[in-house]
Amino acid sequence: MLKRMIVALMLLSTSSPAFAAIFANQFTEFKLPANWQCNLEGAEWVCQDTNDAKKKDAIIVLAAKLKGDQDSLDQYLAYLKGVKNYTSVQGKPIKSEPKYAKTVNINDHAWVDSLHLESEIPGFYTRYLATVKEDIGVLITYSINKAKYQEYLEGFNDLVKTLKVFRKQGGINAAPANSNLFQNTTIPTSLSENSVFPGAEPVAGGSDAAPKKKSANSDEMFYLILALGGVVGFLIYKRRKRG
Repeated sequence: MLKRMIVALMLLSTSSPAFAAIFANQFTEFKLPANWQCNLEGAEWVCQDTNDAKKKDAIIVLAAKLKGDQDSLDQYLAYLKGVKNYTSVQGKPIKSEPKYAKTVNINDHAWVDSLHLESEIPGFYTRYLATVKEDIGVLITYSINKAKYQEYLEGFNDLVKTLKVFRKQGGINAAPANSNLFQNTTIPTSLSENSVFPGAEPVAGGSDAAPKKKSANSDEMFYLILALGGVVGFLIYKRRKRG
């Protein structure tokens, strides 16, 4: 009953939905979260919110390399099941926490899908999607501040559902075959140093366990309030227009 009320109220509001853009390059395509854009930074594509205040919440990095001996789904899976060790920009040793690693099918193509905590940026979850296509290996990562994980989860899940991989003919912005796909595809140093993630350190509070989805009841209440707000705004607009 509540869901029917929500749908009816949203129809009455006659508000136009905001459509996210489709990003595509030489080897992949997906639907970006609303108000995001992607730019080529050196050898990698970097996607972020266009709102400067939100740029520190999440980031998408994607890259390709020519296929070599290290590039197969089995090897990607084995790599992502392991712990990643590195040193933060503050010189602190960081050890990642793998949450899962598995093979999935997305739009009729096999990918390795994995989630880690603090594997790329301290205090951030990073999800990895890696695959091979013809003569290239492809990796897409998205990292989210663990305090904002629930806020961005739905948009990134929608991104994954629209993910496609292909190999366009001709030249491609890809690393050489003898390189490592995962070691190459990192948050660009220039971005970290230019305050996109200033002094990123583990966020105080917040659970390190794999995040859980919000309850259906809380989601329904949120959409009901949103729909009511749209209806009220529409009625006020109509009344002023008539006056």
